[in-house]
Amino acid sequence: MQIASFTGFFKAIIYMIAFYYIFRFLAKLFLPFILKKVVQKAGQNMQQQQQQRQQQDTWNNTPTQDEVIYNTANAKKPRETKKVGEYVDYEEID
Repeated sequence: MQIASFTGFFKAIIYMIAFYYIFRFLAKLFLPFILKKVVQKAGQNMQQQQQQRQQQDTWNNTPTQDEVIYNTANAKKPRETKKVGEYVDYEEID
């Protein structure tokens, strides 16, 4: 059976502090590079997804030679003006 001693406790505290400062030093050195790579990779993935969506949209929206699409929804309905409400004239009282 081992007995806890002051020197063992002191060594553990020293090791924890040393590990903390070494970790902070290494994080300051390597974290900017790691974050830069992560951001670049995310940008590349977003570009690839956007290109794939554009290709899918062009494949899905291209009419065939036999297909003719007429958009008659806008031709039948005249444009309506926005109805905001009644106009109320206020007078200032002195």
